[in-house]
Amino acid sequence: MTDRGAGTPAFVREIDSTLAVHSQYVLHGNIRDVFLVRPPEPGGHPRLVPLRQLLWEALAPSGYEFLLSIDQVDGLSVHPAGDDEAGRQAHTRANAALGEDVASIKPPSLDRLRRYLAAVADPRNGRAACLIDYASRITVDLARMDAGERDFFLFCAKLSRTVTPRPGPEHRPSPLHNPIVWLVDRELDLPVWLTADNERFRVIGVPRPDFGDREDTARLLARSMEVTGADPAAAQSELLERCQIFAECSDGLTLRDMTGVTRLARDRGLQLADLPDAVRMYKLGVLDNPWRRTFLRRRIAEGEKSVSARVVGQPHPVTKTLDILKRAALGLSGAQTRVSSNRPRGVLFFAGPTGVGKTELAKTVASLVFGDESAYLRFDMSEFSSEHSGDRLIGAPPGYVGYEVGGELTNAVRQQPFRVVLFDEIEKAHPRILDKFLQILEDGRLTDGRGVTTYFSECVLIFTSNLGVSVVDPETGRREPNIAPDDPYDTIESTVKLAIADHFTTTLSRPELLNRFGDNIVVFGFISPEAARQIFDGQLENILRRVLEEQGITVAMTEPVRARLCQWCTADLAKGGRGIGTALESYLINPLARALFDGDHVSGSRVEISGITREGPVVHLELS
Repeated sequence: MTDRGAGTPAFVREIDSTLAVHSQYVLHGNIRDVFLVRPPEPGGHPRLVPLRQLLWEALAPSGYEFLLSIDQVDGLSVHPAGDDEAGRQAHTRANAALGEDVASIKPPSLDRLRRYLAAVADPRNGRAACLIDYASRITVDLARMDAGERDFFLFCAKLSRTVTPRPGPEHRPSPLHNPIVWLVDRELDLPVWLTADNERFRVIGVPRPDFGDREDTARLLARSMEVTGADPAAAQSELLERCQIFAECSDGLTLRDMTGVTRLARDRGLQLADLPDAVRMYKLGVLDNPWRRTFLRRRIAEGEKSVSARVVGQPHPVTKTLDILKRAALGLSGAQTRVSSNRPRGVLFFAGPTGVGKTELAKTVASLVFGDESAYLRFDMSEFSSEHSGDRLIGAPPGYVGYEVGGELTNAVRQQPFRVVLFDEIEKAHPRILDKFLQILEDGRLTDGRGVTTYFSECVLIFTSNLGVSVVDPETGRREPNIAPDDPYDTIESTVKLAIADHFTTTLSRPELLNRFGDNIVVFGFISPEAARQIFDGQLENILRRVLEEQGITVAMTEPVRARLCQWCTADLAKGGRGIGTALESYLINPLARALFDGDHVSGSRVEISGITREGPVVHLELS
């Protein structure tokens, strides 16, 4: 009967078809979900069934009389349950097999559990099965089991080999075992020696639902939110389309999660078309969505001026960044796909020389979109140059120090899902760590060392890199400039992009990661002399304002001094705005601090810098 169990999940059919050869099963993975059972007859409705009921429905047609469930919380229970004839008969047969009243048995000790397992597995006590729930919690530490725990698992190993099968019903005459089914969180939660090289054990992973299961479940759940309209055919077509979108948005969720999403939607008064919003609420645990705030479009529209004021001399990167933010605010990220995706709201790859505004633009994006620079989270990827340092991002695996703490990246995004996350100097990270970004960029989620999933669907991810700015001379081994401040922007852009492509495809052998960035690589050029003067003026005003705020002293300078200082600070454009700040520190802040500290200047006074001279590395100011 090859169609036996058609419509049930594959792992259940696997158990049913191997009862003749396996006496014990280990189920791990998605064991706490509900499961879709499709009707064998045309026109029937699918059902969502919990695991215990699902196993019983698979066993009952083969003549099994009861399913005994054991866990350390509720003790013993029997399936089928209830006060009907089937429930009473199941309890009677279970009581006879165990030799005591199942209803009165509290959570058993390991010694009593051994006796119950032996009784259920013994074919002389009838056709039965046993489900050991929360089996991962039987022992605290597999590496440090006490004598009682070792004896229990040794007994189970021996029991699996010594029990004999019992002839099946008329339609299935082959001898069948009375199976013991272990439910564990992970495959290695039981001793390895218990299942390894033991042909009587079968280890089965229970997968998360695929798209087909999610789509059928969406149609089942949407019946309570059915679309109505004057045209029944149009309403039905819209219903199917909305269910398909619901299934796509629920990628990574269980069927139980999808049930929770529909309950949340009904409680919030949402319609079928709003189910993607309900999925977002369910995943992120927040109701407010900054991307849909009414003032966001106005702030982004005004961003051409405000962003350009903070990031001076970079019109192309500013325009490209604002385009991506506008796309994200309108919900058009990934609009070319058939349905909405769970990818991050925005992905930007900032490349170019140092000190030209890459980090500043990331901060500006956080302030612009979320109204708070604290929503900006930065990771210096030079700290992740070794393979094991990736544990800092997602947390250490089980059994390692720091496992309970979780990862810095995943913890921060779960705490505040609406973030700008900056990965600075991405090329300095270990290649294995870069692999973690594949899942984030493609699926918008990442699972940490504790098995907790973090969603990045509302984040803006920004990567920065200096690739292509310099190259290693093969003859001297020294790093030489690959682009120059006087190169046209088009030349700089093509050179840098070519270097980035070569790094990811040839050096790292990860072209798929480069493909995830797509057209979001934004190249910064060197700052121009005019932009350098603007940066100088802005930083100079910051210095003078700080002196007034901290010391109450007003500092002015003559125009010749200002011009000479500007010439000194903007002489090397290759160092960018950060180089201007460093020069101001050496040429103005240090000598000014020396003059104010040594002089007799009190709060409320006014001084003017009338002259400036430089003798080697030492700068002197003339104050009047």
